[in-house]
Amino acid sequence: MNQHGKRGSDDRLLMALACGATVENAARSTGVSDRTVYRRLKDPAFQRRLQQLRADMVQRTAGVMIAAATEAVKTLLSLMKPEIPPAVRLGASRAVIELGLKVKEVSDLEARLVALEEQLGEGK
Repeated sequence: MNQHGKRGSDDRLLMALACGATVENAARSTGVSDRTVYRRLKDPAFQRRLQQLRADMVQRTAGVMIAAATEAVKTLLSLMKPEIPPAVRLGASRAVIELGLKVKEVSDLEARLVALEEQLGEGK
């Protein structure tokens, strides 16, 4: 198989695997054998590409979720209004508190990580 054909086959295989397909389903959907998929999965360069593709997908998903977060918070806050049934208000209140604490925790950890990276960079 020429290099362009292999590259295209690898790209389709990587996408199938990154999206959660089993080896068997990925092989079938990309037109290669199960054995080929297992062989590709043993290749460190292929594994790195798969990990990078998955990481990119997670980053894009996180970006979409962050973009929607403001609207979600507005929805939760609207569910806390007095005219809303108490059980719904309680659930919304819990969600706001839990999510707020998680956001603060992640923000604090990120700040600490940046500070550590700066210290390590200065030590060079």
